[in-house]
Amino acid sequence: MTKLHLSSVFLYVTTLSLLSFILSSPFLTHALGSGSTIAVISATSTVCGVAASQPSLSIICYRRTPIAEIITVQPNVSFSAISGGSTFFCGLRSGGYAFLCWDTSNSFFESRRVYINNTALLQNLSVGDNHVCAIVNDTSHANKTGTVTCWRGDGNASKQSPSGGDKFKSISSGSGFSCGILMESNRIKCWGNNAIAREIELGFSDMTILNLEVGGLHVCGVNSSGALVCRGDNSSGQLNVPSNNVLEYSQLALGASHSCAIRRNNGSVVCWGGGGEYNVSEIQGVFFESIVSGSNFSCGLVSRDFSIMCWGPGWPNASGTRLPLGEVLPGPCVQSSCSECGLYPRSEKLCSGSGNICKPCGSNALELTPLAPPSSPSAPSPSTVPKSSPSNDLTTGLLVFAIVGSVGGLAGICTIIYCLWTGVCFGKKKVHNSVQPTITRAGSNGGLTSNNSGLNSRSSTIRRQSSRVMRRQRSGTSSKHADRAEEFSLAELAAATNNFSVENKIGAGSFGVVYRGKLKDGREVAIKRGETGQKMKKFQEKESAFESELAFLSRLHHKHLVRLVGYCEDGDERLLVYDYMMNGAIYDHLHDKNNIEKSSSVINSWKMRIKIALDAARGIEYLHNYAILDPRVGPPEFNEAEAVELVGYTAMHCVNLEGKDRPTMTDIVANLERALSLCDGSHGSISSGRISIVSD
Repeated sequence: MTKLHLSSVFLYVTTLSLLSFILSSPFLTHALGSGSTIAVISATSTVCGVAASQPSLSIICYRRTPIAEIITVQPNVSFSAISGGSTFFCGLRSGGYAFLCWDTSNSFFESRRVYINNTALLQNLSVGDNHVCAIVNDTSHANKTGTVTCWRGDGNASKQSPSGGDKFKSISSGSGFSCGILMESNRIKCWGNNAIAREIELGFSDMTILNLEVGGLHVCGVNSSGALVCRGDNSSGQLNVPSNNVLEYSQLALGASHSCAIRRNNGSVVCWGGGGEYNVSEIQGVFFESIVSGSNFSCGLVSRDFSIMCWGPGWPNASGTRLPLGEVLPGPCVQSSCSECGLYPRSEKLCSGSGNICKPCGSNALELTPLAPPSSPSAPSPSTVPKSSPSNDLTTGLLVFAIVGSVGGLAGICTIIYCLWTGVCFGKKKVHNSVQPTITRAGSNGGLTSNNSGLNSRSSTIRRQSSRVMRRQRSGTSSKHADRAEEFSLAELAAATNNFSVENKIGAGSFGVVYRGKLKDGREVAIKRGETGQKMKKFQEKESAFESELAFLSRLHHKHLVRLVGYCEDGDERLLVYDYMMNGAIYDHLHDKNNIEKSSSVINSWKMRIKIALDAARGIEYLHNYAILDPRVGPPEFNEAEAVELVGYTAMHCVNLEGKDRPTMTDIVANLERALSLCDGSHGSISSGRISIVSD
């Protein structure tokens, strides 16, 4: 028996681990019937995208007929996904609680709000020729999560919804039918009024599927072996995949008579079917992040500049056109650290500070070319992909489990060694990472030290208590986008404020007096100092206020909220250091005695005042949705949890961008009365009653 070198064994294990990771990762599919950040509407030659690098992640569209024009849809509303059909398209609002649809066949895009629900959120919006489907994520009824609801193109409920209460991982829609991957079995189920739905479902009955995409009358998907399989109508060769190596494709887009896919190894696009009219020379050498298809043309998001390019016989310039839409998001902006597969470059800028764009796992973003099986004289047809036996599947599953477990253990050992080497685990640093609400961190520290330069020192017990609080607040894994809360000495801050002179005093807050200061590196800051000279019994109150404010602010990261720069703990002294807002308070601008006419102030215009209100609302929305409850209150009791949830939903709707979506004062009073009753235990759950928000 030949003895293997250690390096050979390691390479073998690593290769298999990466291969198993890709197989277990979701594939992306965008086309006639799946939600994406770009959408095509075939009958009107319209292409839409979710605009990037804008204050609102609104929808911008390019309509080629009857005249070329650019149309901005709902400019002050943010969307996470859009999907197009024959004459209309729909957009899912950020958060998933509502979606709207627009008819593109008239001169102006007439909108209709089809769905709004604060507890039964939606995901995977899927538009077919004349119907819409979505997967429900119901926060109040777990048994409904994963079920599918469908609507007709006019916004009314559709009879095309799947029966039996099946739960789905993903769905896609075509001409009069839809298909989805079942959550538990990874089998395909199709439904609708088109007879081909049953035929296609039977064609996939002998395999499990990782992803699928529905076209006009055909469906393609990647099976658990990594091969691309297509079923349904093949009148134009749309099922004849040109090459079919394992894991060759990362994304799919299907039209009425053609199919397209992105190659995993380099992001290039290949199309087949449709009489060969879709594989044009202009797309050769162009690399794409995502692609979509209408019935007779396709479009893709170009990797180089996030612009949209379209081609095909149904597009006025069949050989390929770049659209003047500017940058379009390559994916939805989410409140996540994207730790699984990493961030897109310039993610924060593209989202305008409202989140991150996660790289899709298993896509060409991994920049990995998987090992292909040995080539045979004739590649097998997609319809003749061999079925793996249960025993082989079991053996492969156990092998993958063992390999991934081994690699995970190795990664854990490497992490421990890194901690020991850098000293991160022992709290030797003097600069602390703040924590974003949706990010879990590990590796920060809270080792606080005091500077006793000429000032009386407090007991070490209180200092240790405060340090423990800081360690708890700062435990978690680091993010390169997080702010850094610095620890300053009292002498530094005294020098910055001219020894806390009255001339530098600019206000007071819940914790103490605020001074304007200039650090030795030139940064202008606002320094909040806890009141000194209090009696001994007041010290613990000041300590509690300091800890609460520091713990809360270290978790906030939003461009419309004042940033915490750092802090100081020294004896009885407790100080917080913020960015200095050189423009002052909005109250002072509004009520300045010299502000007597329109030209007196820059805020004397409706546009500026609305912008100020919008920015403030975004900061408040961030606090409602992502920030932490006040630690002084503690977690709600059993009978208070639903009341707090109701108040949170009410507050969230108060900052909706559209006035018609905000609750009236009558709604607010009714909801607060109900919340108070819930605290007293006199009413049932939220799900058993009606929440007063707004309705059409």
